[in-house]
Amino acid sequence: MRRLVIEEAFWNLFPSSVIAVAVARNVDNRWLSRKGEVPSLPELLQEATARAEERFRDVELAGHAAVAPWREAYKRFGAPKGNRSSIEALLRRVKNGKPLPSINPLVDLYNMVSLSFALPCGGEDLDVSSGDVRLTLARGDELFVPLGSETNEPPLPGEVVYADDEGILCRCWNWREAERTKLTEATRNALLCIEGVDDSFALSVAEAMEELAEQVRCRLGGEVRTALLRRENPFFDLE
Repeated sequence: MRRLVIEEAFWNLFPSSVIAVAVARNVDNRWLSRKGEVPSLPELLQEATARAEERFRDVELAGHAAVAPWREAYKRFGAPKGNRSSIEALLRRVKNGKPLPSINPLVDLYNMVSLSFALPCGGEDLDVSSGDVRLTLARGDELFVPLGSETNEPPLPGEVVYADDEGILCRCWNWREAERTKLTEATRNALLCIEGVDDSFALSVAEAMEELAEQVRCRLGGEVRTALLRRENPFFDLE
């Protein structure tokens, strides 16, 4: 039985974190099957982008409640300079007026939810991953080929990472995902995650995952199981 395991090394650094997870099975992630949807996913993503742009237009992101805790978290585990949380990167892109590209239905849905709730969201193709998925601290010698690259860029020792038996799925907690396990139109079974640094994010993380799971069920079909993981319940079955 494969599991998502949040290891004790992670909890020692972030004891009050809350991680919402979902396994979506037998989804249809093809654009071809989305024709005729009203409104379409790209339209919904554009609407979420416009709302976020308006909401954060006059905000100094570094000090905002959605971003500042992540900056502190990245300092705590010694992230390389310039590596920022996915939510900061997403909000900066939107704030600077850069359009968010439509990738595929699952990615569009989690980006839409990420912008709507100002939380980091991500996903991995379960059929490509190997063994248990672990949220842990890196040794520093694991294989990591970032999205869109062919070059190995291993994590630093002690860096917060998602990993499996073959290497790193995501570096710096939620900074950069791997090319190997990216979600594509061929994805049928996916692991989705929404993260909160501490318990103050618990309600919004739970609500965001409820929204994401419902959107996936309604638009992409299949079965979606969810859980809210804390230190006292750090496991989730992937099968």
